[in-house]
Amino acid sequence: MSTKDWLEKDFYAVLGVAKSASTDEIKKAYRKLARELHPDRNPGNKEAEARFKDVSEAYAVLSDESKRKEYDEMRALFGSGAFRRSARAGAGAGAGGGVPFDLGDLFGGGAGGTAGAGDRRFGGAGFSDLFGSIFSGGGTGRRSAPGRGRDIEAELTLSFAESVQGVTMPLTLRAPGVCETCHGTGAAPGSKPRTCPACRGSGLITSNQGAFSFSEPCRECQGVGTLVEEKCPECRGTGGVTKTRTLNVRIPPGVNDGQRIRLPGRGEPGERGGAPGDLYVLIKVKPDDIFQRKDDDLVLTVPVTFAEAVLGTDLRVPTLDGAVTVRVPPGTPSGRTLRVRGKGVTTRSGRTGDLLVTVDVQVPKDLSEDARKALQDFADATPPAPRERLEAALRRTTGQSGRSRP
Repeated sequence: MSTKDWLEKDFYAVLGVAKSASTDEIKKAYRKLARELHPDRNPGNKEAEARFKDVSEAYAVLSDESKRKEYDEMRALFGSGAFRRSARAGAGAGAGGGVPFDLGDLFGGGAGGTAGAGDRRFGGAGFSDLFGSIFSGGGTGRRSAPGRGRDIEAELTLSFAESVQGVTMPLTLRAPGVCETCHGTGAAPGSKPRTCPACRGSGLITSNQGAFSFSEPCRECQGVGTLVEEKCPECRGTGGVTKTRTLNVRIPPGVNDGQRIRLPGRGEPGERGGAPGDLYVLIKVKPDDIFQRKDDDLVLTVPVTFAEAVLGTDLRVPTLDGAVTVRVPPGTPSGRTLRVRGKGVTTRSGRTGDLLVTVDVQVPKDLSEDARKALQDFADATPPAPRERLEAALRRTTGQSGRSRP
């Protein structure tokens, strides 16, 4: 949102509230209008969509106490005529003849102005920044600060074990980087940029308009402060080239699928010596044939025979760093989970999860005659399953006579 919007738009009228409205009244008005104008309720209605944006813009300012105060002060000063100044003595200027301060001149929309210049000069500026620029007193403006490089994003696919244990992997990127021929200066080897004579290296040009002074980026050097006369043949004077580079990326142990890892300073280089951006690595983890993950625990399902579940057994099961022996107690039912402490995922905080071993009792489909006979002998020698509650429920359902109820 530009400063010009703050001066030209009546956000109170947009929300339909008085200037003295409380925060709760503003919130109530916004919610009502937002429900009525929401695009989901008005598909294809461009007018409703535009009003919805205006309402959201107004609420963003008036719901914030500091922004609302700044907005009120700015509109009060411009609306009160505080920016009307007498014209300079000269032809056509009578004594005391007031010349209004034109917003078109300030924001580039007036005579001789360039459309959009105001947004370039003052777009997004706060109240104090705006008036600091207006009343600069004719002094030399500050050179624009070096620009920070953009953040970039890349993707790495890891195996399950690599995501748990951590790994260092090469990552190849094709992205803008500093030109190695001119080292970012843009000048050909053996030459160097010279100070811009128009702005004297400041990157800004200050001009007087009546009682005010304005600063804008120098058109000769585009706000950089220097000029390159003999351009680098590699980057053609830009100081940067798109190139392929390979980084060794250290992935910490315990990362999850879909996690983004930030590598500070590994993004695009900054402009004019500015700080580089950051690199964000999106992690993709391949599923494993044996292990699954639940938070910081590893989950493993182990098949056992009916006899092993009944009599108990010792199972040798894998982990990601070796093998361990798990004791299955006699009489273990299918689906029971046994816990092995400290054999799970170790995170960057130092906490280590556990290995969770789930017992899956296998029922054989084919039995030899000897096995079938032994199983029948076992069935004859063991008491029946405790189904008393089930039998009682059956009696209530079918009645004492055994006949089904109508």
